Amino acid sequence: MVLTHFAQVAALIAIMGTAVVYGTDVFCALVLRPALAHVDDRALGTVAGFVHRYGDRRMPVPGAIGVIAAVASAVLAALAAHWAQAVAAGVAVVLLLVWLALYTRVSAPINRRLTAAAENGQLLPDVRALQADWDRIITTRAVVQGLALAALCLTLIV
Repeated sequence: MVLTHFAQVAALIAIMGTAVVYGTDVFCALVLRPALAHVDDRALGTVAGFVHRYGDRRMPVPGAIGVIAAVASAVLAALAAHWAQAVAAGVAVVLLLVWLALYTRVSAPINRRLTAAAENGQLLPDVRALQADWDRIITTRAVVQGLALAALCLTLIV
């Protein structure tokens, strides 16, 4: 019984960390992406570059908290033989790892290019194409984070 409670506390911590990343991705998909479509190329490069500069420095903390706590929740629930909770937390872990793969393979390289250009006051000739590539993945990232968040919430009710 005690392990189950610890698993639930870990799930709550995972929910808090994951919710920060989920909320950020949803905001980017619903607000930032269409807003940036209406600015000129220089503004796009500067704003996107500095948004990613701060995001890439600050967002790993809640993201890591979410993943580590989700793993802890899955392990603790499994040790408690609370299989439904363990499976739900395990699904969340898999989804968070899928999100991490999408981010590191698609978004992060674009973020680095936009950040470097913004910090150096440069306008990339392919800034619109880079942003379009970034835009193509943000909705998927938000959906994956949302599903992980739902799976983590499910651990609290099963």
